[in-house]
Amino acid sequence: MGVLAGRVAVITGAGRGIGREHALLFAKEGAAVVVNDLGGSNAGEGTDSGPAQDVVREIVAAGGKAVANTDDVATWDGAQKLVEQAVTEFGGLDVVVNNAGILRDAFIAGMSEAQWDAVIAVHLKGHAAVLHHAAAYWKQQSKAGNQPDAAVINTASASGTTLPNPGQANYGAAKAAIAALTLVAADELARYGVRVNAIAPIARTRLTLATPGMGEMLAAEAESSEGGFDAFAPANIAPLVAYLAAETCPITGKVFAVQGGAISELAGWHDVKTIETEGPWLIDDIAARLP
Repeated sequence: MGVLAGRVAVITGAGRGIGREHALLFAKEGAAVVVNDLGGSNAGEGTDSGPAQDVVREIVAAGGKAVANTDDVATWDGAQKLVEQAVTEFGGLDVVVNNAGILRDAFIAGMSEAQWDAVIAVHLKGHAAVLHHAAAYWKQQSKAGNQPDAAVINTASASGTTLPNPGQANYGAAKAAIAALTLVAADELARYGVRVNAIAPIARTRLTLATPGMGEMLAAEAESSEGGFDAFAPANIAPLVAYLAAETCPITGKVFAVQGGAISELAGWHDVKTIETEGPWLIDDIAARLP
C-alpha cells in the first residue's frame, strides 16, 4: 500500500518533465491519476494528445490507474471538465497538482501583449481555474457532510520568488502571483478540509533547458553526474509533492524550494528596515534615511 492509496489526483502538464514524474510516482503510490496535458510546444502553441496518452499507457502497463485529459486549463470550461472527469471516472477528487506551464521569454521593452497574456493565462489563470472548480467541489462535499481530506500543490518558481530572471517578466510575475494565491487559498479552504502548498522547483526539463543560462548549467550538470546521482533530474521533485498530497501530511500554507538533494521552506516579503516620523514626511528626510 502506497502513501497515496485510494486517492484520486488531477495533475496538469503531466505529459512531460516534472508533471510526468509526478503522475508516475502518484500512480506507483496507489493514486488514480487524471493525466492532463494539452500537448503544446514550449510556447503553448499547438495540441497533441500523445504525451498524456503515453503517460497513461505507462501507468496502466505498470498496474496503475490513470486516464488522459487534454482540456485547456487556461480556460474556465477546460478546468471544469478536468475536475468533472476525475469525479466521473474515479468517484471523487482528493488532490490537485497544478503544474502546467509555458515560456514566452522577452525583455520588457520588447515584450508583446500576446507574450504577456499567454504566459499569465497558462500559469496563473490555469492554476486559479482548476483551483476554483476543485474548491467548489470540495465545498459542496463539506456542506453535504462529507468533509474532504484534500490537498493542492501549486507550482511557483525561483524566477518569481528568490531569483528573478531577466527576460521573464511575464513568467516571474505569474509565479510570484501563484505563491500568493497559495497562501490565500490555504486560509480560505482550510474550513473545507483542504491543505494548499506550493513548490518552486528547479529541474532539467524542456522549459528550463530552453532558458538562457539555466539551460547550459543544467546540461553541464547532467554530463558531470553521469553514472551517479543526477541532482537535477525531474524525478527528484515528485517525492515532496507526493508527501504534500498524502493524508498523513499536516502541512499547509507553505512554499518550498526543491532541487536535487535540497528542500527549503521559503518566506515571503518581510521588513528589513523601517524609518518613522512623528510628523509629515519631508522628501529630504526620506532621501537621507532610506537605505
